[in-house]
This record gives sequence, structure tokens and C-alpha cells, in this order.
Amino acid sequence: MSGRIVVGYTADESGADALALGTRIATASEALLDLVMVLPSEARNSVVPADTGYERFLKEQSRTWLAEASDTIGDDIAQSLHVRYAESFAEGLVAAAHEFGASLIVVGAARGGLLGRARIGSVANELLHSSDVPVALAPSGSREVPVSQGVTRITAAVGTRPGADALLEASVRLARSTRAPLRLVSLVPIDLPAGLDEELAELTGTVHADEVLAAARRELPANLEATAVAATGTSIEDAVQGLDWHAGELVLVASNRLAAPHHLFLGSTAAKMLRELPVPMIVVPRTTH
Repeated sequence: MSGRIVVGYTADESGADALALGTRIATASEALLDLVMVLPSEARNSVVPADTGYERFLKEQSRTWLAEASDTIGDDIAQSLHVRYAESFAEGLVAAAHEFGASLIVVGAARGGLLGRARIGSVANELLHSSDVPVALAPSGSREVPVSQGVTRITAAVGTRPGADALLEASVRLARSTRAPLRLVSLVPIDLPAGLDEELAELTGTVHADEVLAAARRELPANLEATAVAATGTSIEDAVQGLDWHAGELVLVASNRLAAPHHLFLGSTAAKMLRELPVPMIVVPRTTH
């Protein structure tokens, strides 16, 4: 990944989770961390009297929060602090990612989510339906995972729909930059119609998964450590629960086929996975650089 990672920072637990995940990935990939706080454009609106110092107060408070966040990271991580203005937090983060040439945007889960799970808030929702840069969602409690944990494994949820090539490319790049092994997973949930032979349905699903995994492995570099597994279950949620997960793992999924080229759109399968995953998810646009 080497390059730059944008962390959408807010001075709360969600922001701390995003910061922790961004720091962990930056440490493992030797990337520069850009901490970004986005202020609403109306803070600059001329309706606000200039002599109130309103804009100055907001900017100074934001810089104070960023400095405090920076102190928690330490001097070992290359970092840069930024305050930006935009119509929305998500819009400001995407613009910052473009400005810095960042390869990833990291945001925290919405408040109120279960520990270890990502609950999509308004910012993440907007990013997951508009960003042309990969987006990482930090589950609640990510701040409790030590930076020293690093990135222990990259898991790519592969399929046959458009976006698989971009997902594999992104997964290989991230695995190489973080020096982590790559695991290819084909999710084969079996929603059995009434009366259908269970063994036949499971066999058909497993054969399909094996074909998908074999095709994906053929695209991998020969010198990359990789494993492949077909996850089965009665539902996506069941399949996800049946897999083993490392504390330092990252899961990559492709954007839904309904997404515009180069943009994200979180599909129903990824959304179901997100509810059960105990580790961060990165959503990759159908075509990404």
C-alpha cells in the first residue's frame, strides 16, 4: 500500500477507532498517515459575523484535537494533520484523498454498535456509495487492538461478479506492502428451497466455490503466500461465523456491480458480512488504482 492513508478523524470513540486502524495499517505498510478533520462549509458562510471569531474557534479547536490525536500515535509514524471544509464529512475526505493521492480512507463505525462490529453511520454510508477510493471501516473497539499486532492476514472475499479483478489486485498489493499472507475466501451460502436435496445443493455450491478459488489463484503472483477456502453455510452470516479470524486481520470485498465505474456501492452480501465480521472491512471500487 505504501503511500498515504487518510483517516477521517473525530474527537470521539469512533474517531479513536479509525485512528487506531489507520495507524496499524500505516505501520505495517510504512505509509504516511493523513489525519483529516472536516468542518462544515457553512462555518465560512458570510452570514456568520466575522467579528465573532466563529471560524477561528472551530479551526483552533480542530487543530487541538488533531494535535492530541497525533500525540497518541507517537513519532514513529510519518503523519500530517489537516483541517478541511466541505459540504459533508464524506465529501471532504474524498477530496482530501484526491489531494494527497491517498490509497485508502479509514473511518470509524457509528456510535452504538456492538463491540467488534461495524455499524454504518451516515458518513460511512455516504462514502460507501460515492467514494472512488477504497474505504476501510474500523469496527467498534478497534482502539483496543495494539499497533504492535500489525496486519496478520489479508482475506479477500472473491466471486465471479464484476470487480473481482480489482479486488484481487488490491488484495495482492496490500498483502505485499504489509508483508501479510493472503487468504482467498469464496462465500457459498445455501438458501435451500423447500424439498431440495441438501447434499446435492451443498455439493453444487462447493464445486462452484472451488472453481472460483482456482481461477483467482491462477491470477496471483507465484511468490505470494496464499491459501484458499470455501466457506459454506445456510446464510452469509452463518458462513462468516464459520470462518476463523485473526485479531490483526483485514477483509477486502469488491464494490457491488451496481456501482458506477471507479466508485463504491456497498452490496447486500457485503452489508450482511459487515454485520458479522469481527475485523475491519475494506471496500474496493470496481476499478481502482
